[in-house]
Parts: sequence; C-alpha cells; structure tokens
Amino acid sequence: MIQDMMNGGASVEETLKLWARSLRSAKDRMAPLFTQKRVVDSACAFLDILIGNEPRKTGWIRAEAAGDPGPWRQQALLGRGHWDADALRGVVRDYVIEHLGTEEGVQVIDETGFLKKGQASCGVGRQYTGSAGKITNCQIGVFGAYVSERGHAFIDRALYLPKDWTSKPERLKQAHVPDEVVFATKPALASMIIERSIEAGVPFRWVAADGGFNRSSQHL
Repeated sequence: MIQDMMNGGASVEETLKLWARSLRSAKDRMAPLFTQKRVVDSACAFLDILIGNEPRKTGWIRAEAAGDPGPWRQQALLGRGHWDADALRGVVRDYVIEHLGTEEGVQVIDETGFLKKGQASCGVGRQYTGSAGKITNCQIGVFGAYVSERGHAFIDRALYLPKDWTSKPERLKQAHVPDEVVFATKPALASMIIERSIEAGVPFRWVAADGGFNRSSQHL
C-alpha cells in the first residue's frame, strides 16, 4: 500500500502518515503475544529502534534510544521474557503476505552467519560462514524471505545446531533448547521453512536458494 502511494505520486507527508499507521498496526498485532503492558512497551520500543537511524543496535544504544537508564529492560525482553517466538513469526509472516503477497511470489532461502567469541550462544561453533568467508566461531541461521513485485521481507528463520550441540543433551538443556529438537541439516531446515509457508497459505510460485542447498541429497 505504501509503495502504491509513492508510485502514485503521494506527498511525503501522506506517505509518512501511512508509515506511522502501518507501524501502529504492526505493534497492535504483536501486543497480544505479551502478558504485561510494560513488556508490550519494551517490545514496541525495540521495534522502533530496529527500524531507527542508530547505526549500531547494542543494548546500551537501544536503551538510550528508548529512554531507559540501562539495557536491562531490553535484555529482559530478549533473554528472560516469556513469549512465543514462533507465534511472532506467524504475525510477521501474515503481515508481510497481506501487503506483499501475489500468486507470482518467490520464496528465497539462504543462510547467514553471526560471528561470536564465546561458546555459550546456542548453536555456536567453528563452521564456515560466508559472513567471514572462512571457518570461524559463529552461529548459522537459515532464513526464508518473501519476494514479489510489491517488495520483499523476511518471513521465517531456523537456527542450525551442529552435531556437536545435538549430541550433548546437557549443553542443549543449558541453552534452553526444546526437548523435541534434533539434528537437522541446513537443507532440511529450508524444507521445514517451505512446508510452514505452504501450511500457512503463503502464495508463491517459485523457490530460489543458494547452490549449497542443491548439492545436498535432500531435495527442497
């Protein structure tokens, strides 16, 4: 809708008003996932910061942008808060499809790495990531994005857990990994993302993925 207004010659003021309404709508959709108003407020502030102008999104910078005296509220939201990340994924996916969905849509699958220094982050280990162009200590995520003539946005994700993690129950427990999680290759995670999209009624005609997924014996 926003893109349609811009293409139709809408003024900057009109576009900004629509952006503000759309952001309020997104916040209203995710609010029921949180049990307390203060947590809703923290989540909304976190969303504002993610799309804000701050070049870095560290805990202290996020806190300063939100007007908090320190990063504790943001840390509590991400680390100790009780809310359903998969339910939020569903909210995001539905919002994206409502605005960008077309029958000619494309689902794009790819992985990316997050460089780490320690060993406590869930799934961390020495593995290859294109983010660094080498084998290094990192986490790997498999992501699904939706692309159409109207725009593009992420709609799903899955954290890759190496066998060094899934073979050690105590390590999984310390990282609060659900009991039902077992080892899955990256192509298998990609297949799960696609299957979830189909089950949710996401309209798409094509799937595009990095060549590394096609080299697996598991077919998407």
